[in-house]
Amino acid sequence: MSETNPTASDSSSLDSSNSKVKSAIEALSRILASLPPSLSSSPYPAVALLNDPQITSQISSLLRQPNSGTGDNNLCRWLYDTFQSSDPNLHLVVLRFIPIIAGVYLSRVALRKHLAGFEAVLLALYAHETTSRAGQALTVNIPDLSNSSIYHETKASFKKDGTQQNVAVMSPSLEPHGTVRSSRRARIVGVALELYYSKISKMPVGSKIDFCEFCIVWAGQNGDMYKEGWVEEEKEKGDSGTAESEKEGGGEIEGRIPLPWELLQPVLRILGHCLMGQTKNKELSEAASAACRSLYARSLHDIDPKAILATESLLRIGKMELEANNEFDPTELPKSHLITL
Repeated sequence: MSETNPTASDSSSLDSSNSKVKSAIEALSRILASLPPSLSSSPYPAVALLNDPQITSQISSLLRQPNSGTGDNNLCRWLYDTFQSSDPNLHLVVLRFIPIIAGVYLSRVALRKHLAGFEAVLLALYAHETTSRAGQALTVNIPDLSNSSIYHETKASFKKDGTQQNVAVMSPSLEPHGTVRSSRRARIVGVALELYYSKISKMPVGSKIDFCEFCIVWAGQNGDMYKEGWVEEEKEKGDSGTAESEKEGGGEIEGRIPLPWELLQPVLRILGHCLMGQTKNKELSEAASAACRSLYARSLHDIDPKAILATESLLRIGKMELEANNEFDPTELPKSHLITL
């Protein structure tokens, strides 16, 4: 009897999830021009809703329209209601479009447009994270490097506990917010991007490419001069050479927004995944590298040491990834070093 209960519970949970997904699809059919016939008959409708190119293309197009994001926008209402359904599969569907929502929202907010629809979706994600974290900050434990390694012998004695660790705060604790004010905007959007990053392994490649493209817009700087041989050139030129490069090719482009660390940090995490993720995609790698170059140019323009260090590190990693030979195995000994007996 006890062996069949989990199966019955799982079946009930699956039926409840499918019911919510079908309700969401029915509501979406009244917004989009058309839906593929195979969507309703799919055994996994949430997965189809997340990855179907016809649906994602239509939603992306509507989100980019000049009048999108208003308080009476039907698509924003659908995204809000879908996320509030508390179904994990539908959460992924909404998160898939966060790059476009955040990108369009931050690019238009300086124009003083009414974007209550976008803000409602972002606040829903922020409230979800606030509840999930329960007032706790996101932290990571860093070993104290002043203590000797277990693999090395030392005669020096340390008063500190060898197991003591330093705690680094990745994301501070969250306070509930019901509205988006200018002083809170970067934090609210940043938290939405942190939630996106936590599920990024399940996001389609197209969503990540959308994010990389908006990073270039947000940076507002042309980073093409760092595309070839940027490391050696910067070392040879020094600061004066950097200034000359900015004059030649690093001019500002339309769409530039403020990039405080609370917004830039999750942006860089997402770009790091795009460069080093397990799923290798050439188009995604190139888009992420272009985004890193633009953000690097922006950090140099702003003279932001923390941003310069982070973006330069991503540029180096991206270059290593592009030049790496996928067939190379660092654990395999070269044939010339093998001894034949």
